[in-house]
Amino acid sequence: MANDAYSPERLQQRLVMFGVGVCRGPARARGDAITAHVAAQLIRSATAPAAICAEARSAESRRDFQHKMQVCLKELRETAVWLQFLDALHSGDPERTRLAQECNELTAIFVASLRTVRRGR
Repeated sequence: MANDAYSPERLQQRLVMFGVGVCRGPARARGDAITAHVAAQLIRSATAPAAICAEARSAESRRDFQHKMQVCLKELRETAVWLQFLDALHSGDPERTRLAQECNELTAIFVASLRTVRRGR
């Protein structure tokens, strides 16, 4: 494949690994009720994009594809906010910083993909 770094399979793999990283890393820091709440929200939003992206790959129409990609973007943006909450509650975790960077990169990929889809009309 000419550019495997941007293949749908590679994106799917990155989304899965991102969700796994959140589940194994910052979401495990459940010291109190507030942190547990934030961690639960973080897990939901960080694991959703992989499943929604898989749905997008089987979209029934261009409009359906665009909608699912927008939902992925929405979930990634929500994840970024929950990572910020967790960082404010428990700062200084390098793994959380790495995951926040990956979240930003994935967000940028979805923004670019949606621009491409919209231009294709």
